[in-house]
Amino acid sequence: MIELRGLSKTYHSASEPVQALQDLNLTIAAGEFVAIMGPSGSGKSTLLHLLGLLDTPDSGTYHLFGREVSKLSDNELAELRSQTLGFVFQSFNLLDRASALENVSIPLLYAVPKLDRQLPETLLSSVGLGDRLLHKTNQLSGGQQQRVAIARALVNTPYVILADEPTGNLDSATQEEIMQIFGELNQQGITVVVVTHELEIANYAQRVIKMRDGAIVSDERKKNGKITLGLRKQDLANLTIRKDLQHSLLTLQAHTVQAMRSLLANKIRSLLSMLGILIGVAAVITMLALGSGAKASLEKQLASLGTNLLVLRQGAKRFGGVSYSAGSVTRFSVEDARQIKESVPDVRWVGPRVVGRGLQVTYADRNWNTNVTGATPEYASIHALDAERGRFYTEAEDQERARVALIGATVLKSLFAEGQNPIGETIKINRIAFQVIGVLKERGESSFGDQDDMILIPLTTAMRRLLGKVYVEAIDIEVSESSLLDDVADRVKKLMMVRHHISPTDKDSFTIRNMAEVRNALAETSHTMAVLLAIIASISLLVGGIGIMNIMLVSVVERTREIGLRKALGATRGDILAQFLVEAVLISALGGVLGIVCGGLGAVLLSTFAGWTTALSLDLVILASSFSIVVGILFGIWPAQRAAKLSPIEALRHTGG
Repeated sequence: MIELRGLSKTYHSASEPVQALQDLNLTIAAGEFVAIMGPSGSGKSTLLHLLGLLDTPDSGTYHLFGREVSKLSDNELAELRSQTLGFVFQSFNLLDRASALENVSIPLLYAVPKLDRQLPETLLSSVGLGDRLLHKTNQLSGGQQQRVAIARALVNTPYVILADEPTGNLDSATQEEIMQIFGELNQQGITVVVVTHELEIANYAQRVIKMRDGAIVSDERKKNGKITLGLRKQDLANLTIRKDLQHSLLTLQAHTVQAMRSLLANKIRSLLSMLGILIGVAAVITMLALGSGAKASLEKQLASLGTNLLVLRQGAKRFGGVSYSAGSVTRFSVEDARQIKESVPDVRWVGPRVVGRGLQVTYADRNWNTNVTGATPEYASIHALDAERGRFYTEAEDQERARVALIGATVLKSLFAEGQNPIGETIKINRIAFQVIGVLKERGESSFGDQDDMILIPLTTAMRRLLGKVYVEAIDIEVSESSLLDDVADRVKKLMMVRHHISPTDKDSFTIRNMAEVRNALAETSHTMAVLLAIIASISLLVGGIGIMNIMLVSVVERTREIGLRKALGATRGDILAQFLVEAVLISALGGVLGIVCGGLGAVLLSTFAGWTTALSLDLVILASSFSIVVGILFGIWPAQRAAKLSPIEALRHTGG
C-alpha cells in the first residue's frame, strides 16, 4: 500500500541546510499497525508528513496505492487525502469556534458526495463523547479533544490513519484509552501509523521502526503480529470525488456558517469592514435616487414642452450697433398659423399664442400677479395639458372672445381658500372679469420657473380684450413624426420667407426652435449628472472594497493553521478559495443590505427636508446589491487565492496566528 524508494528531504534554513531524510526506503502493507520511533530531529515527523501527502520530497519516489505521488496535481493529492487518509495531530488541531460535532464533520465537506449526518454522532459516541456533541473545544479536556480528533480522522472511512504523537499531551490513563482505540481500529482492517518517542506507546504496534538522523536504523516486527488486508482491489479503482448538487449546497452552507462565526468572533473589525460597503452602497442608492428623481422631474417638464415640437418665434435685428427687440422686424399673425396648417404637410397641430407677464389677478379680497397665456384650444394637445377639474374652452369660445379661463395650481392656492371649488367663480385679470371653467393639473417647478403659476385663456380674448395685441408672439407646430422635424422646419422657413418677403441673407428675422433638440440636450445633461453622481458614490464602494481586502488578508494570516488543517483533511484549492470568498461576499452583502436601508432613508430625508426630488425603485436596490456583492468578490478573491495556494505543511507549521 505504501512504498518509498530513495526518499530524501532537506530543509534550508538561514544558517545551514538540514537533511531530515536520507535515501530512505520503506514499505507498509495494508492492515499493519506501525510505530515510528526516534528522538527529536530524527525525521520521524517529516516522514509522517510525506506519507500524509502534506509535504513533498526532494528526491526519490513515493507510491500510494500504486500511484506515483509526484505525478499528481494538488487537487488529486487532496482527493487522496480526503478518501484514504485520516490524521490525528499531536496538538489536536481542532477549530476553537466549532463544536465537537462540527469538528468531526469537516472532512465530510471534502470527501463524501452525500453527507451522512449520523456518522459523526455515531463516531463521537463510539469514543465516549456522545454527551459532548455540541460542546466547544475549549469546554473539553485534553483526552476528550484527542478523541474528537480520532473521530474526525475516521469520519471519511480512511484506509490509513496517521497519528503524530497522539498521546504526547495526555496523562497515562488517557494514553492507554487512546491507544486501545487505535488497536481496535487496526483490528477492523485500518492501517495505523503512529509517530512516537515513547516505547510503551510503540508496544501497542505490530511493527516498530526506529529512526536516527533521517535514516531507518531498525525495523522490527513482533512475532505475534497479524496483518489484516482491509483494502479491496475494487476500492482502488474508484478514488475520485463526485460532488452532486446536494453536497455543493451543504458545503456552501458550512462555509457560510463558518464565515458567520468568524465575523461574530471579531465583531468590531467586521463592523468596520462593513462600514465602508455600507457608506458606499448608501451613497450609491442616495445619488442614484437623486439622479432618477431629477430624470423623472425633467421628463415631466419636457412633457409640457410637447412632442415633436417646432416653435416659430419672431426675430430681432441689429442696425448700426443697435439691437432691436423680438418682433421689431418680422411679426406673425393668426393667418400665418393657418397657412402653415394648410400648406405644410406632416403637420399635426398648429397653435399660435401670446403671453402677458406680471398681470394682476383678483378674487374677492385676494390678489396675485401671474402670467396669462392666450392660446387656441390646440395648445392643450400640443403641450399635454390636462384639466384636473372642469374643462378646456372650445373653438367657438375662442372665436367669440369668451372671457373664460383655466387657472394653475399656484393661482388656485393664492386666490381661493383651501378646499374651495373655483369652478364657476369669477376672477378679474387687470380688472376684466373672467369665469373660471377649469383647473390645470399640477406640474410643479422646472428650470423655466413655476409651471403652475399661470392662467390660460382663449387666444382672441387675450389679443382683443386683455392684452390689445395684433400679432402673436410664437406659433407652436407639432409634427406627425420626429424624423420629419428638419424637413417641416425647412418648409415652414421657406413659407414664412415668401409670405413676409424676407431675403435669404436676412437670417435674424425669425427663428424656428426644434424642441426635440432641447429635450435631447436637457436629457443628456441629466444623464451625465446622474452618471457623475453614481461614479462619485462608487468611489466609496471601492474604498470599502479595499477595506474588505485588508481585513481578509489579516484573516488569512490569523487562520493559516486552520487552512493547513482543512487541506490536510482533504480540502482542495477550490474549497479554500470558496470558503474565503463566501466570507468576503457575506461581509459585503450584509454591508450592502444595511447600506440600502440607510440610502433609502437618506433619499427620503432629502426629499422631505431639502425638497429635492428623489425616486427609489427595485432596479436601484438590485443594482446596489449586485454592485456590493461584486465588490466583495473582486476584493476578496486575492486574499482567497493566497489562502488557497498555501502549502498544507507550511500552513500547519505557522505560528503567527
